[in-house]
Amino acid sequence: MNLSRRRPSSTAGGQTAVAERSRGGRPPRGRRAALSLVVITPLVAEFTLGATPIAMAWLILLYIPIYGFGVLTIRELLRRTGGGPGSTLLMGLVYGLIEEGVALQALTSPHIYHVARWAPRPFGINTAYAELNLAYHAVFSVTIPIVLVDLIFPGLAHRPFLRRRGLIGAGVVALLGVLMLRASVPPKEDPGYDVPTVALLVIVALIAVLSVAALWLLPRSGRPARSQTGALVPSPVTVATACGVATLLYLGLLYPFGGAHRPAFTHGGWTLVPMVVGAVVAVAAWSVIRRWSAAAAWSRRHLLAAAIGALVAHTVFGLAANTHTVANGVGLTAAGVVMCALLALLDRRVRDVPGSGLRAPS
Repeated sequence: MNLSRRRPSSTAGGQTAVAERSRGGRPPRGRRAALSLVVITPLVAEFTLGATPIAMAWLILLYIPIYGFGVLTIRELLRRTGGGPGSTLLMGLVYGLIEEGVALQALTSPHIYHVARWAPRPFGINTAYAELNLAYHAVFSVTIPIVLVDLIFPGLAHRPFLRRRGLIGAGVVALLGVLMLRASVPPKEDPGYDVPTVALLVIVALIAVLSVAALWLLPRSGRPARSQTGALVPSPVTVATACGVATLLYLGLLYPFGGAHRPAFTHGGWTLVPMVVGAVVAVAAWSVIRRWSAAAAWSRRHLLAAAIGALVAHTVFGLAANTHTVANGVGLTAAGVVMCALLALLDRRVRDVPGSGLRAPS
């Protein structure tokens, strides 16, 4: 975590900008930042949740192309088009549709992971699974890794990491990652199943519409100045606690503990209740964070605190939901301890960086 402790003068900043343009627009340390995002993304999305147990940590290599390079591609597009927090979340939904709907086919498969038993399936859609995982990808697979890397490399937070050729290369690797996941997981988990043509067309249409909205409509609609100088912002500890509680509520409401994998389990209309409550929790959390981040007092430490609260909560949830053996529990606990130590170090560095108390993006 190499954070600059000194701010360059305006002259030095101008010279740096000229040097960057002379090298084709790639910021210094851009490759290092890009590599950090490629590595951090699957660790946040899979490993620290316990979805990939420590005994199978090698699977992270399988996830790096789709997770790491996929999110890197998304970030590069967002920085080139000026997309903000809303665009990031929309592109997170796009990522979720690609992975869950196209690569894994889990949004419509009647057999994979037993998710068809979680809730009613109108139009053949695994509704509870879709609600749980699309939101999870938007927050934990896309938004939080981008936030963390932007805080680790604050000088590059609002710039692309790569040149145009690097962006194209990252996109190609991400596409190969989609094909690799499609060829490896569905044939094993649900052999012989293919997404119905109509469902696939709908998913592709949603991907296109959300991408246009995120990369073209939202950035060009302009974001009005919303800084509320006198608005109160709670302490970073309170922000972290609120985000942690919201994360635990959302995941806990939608994940069917115990019964989801039993053959005799059958869903009923009552499962719509936690789905509705979960949606309310998600909207409420977004509204509160959006209001807090509009205040002039919102800082990089608040932004990091929001990420820390969500990350710690999702690992605690993973201990309850994804560790079925003592070894897995010990492994995830160890991973959680290391994660907390690294986040604490990042928090200390953020506090030490000059200007870290200034307003930060939401």
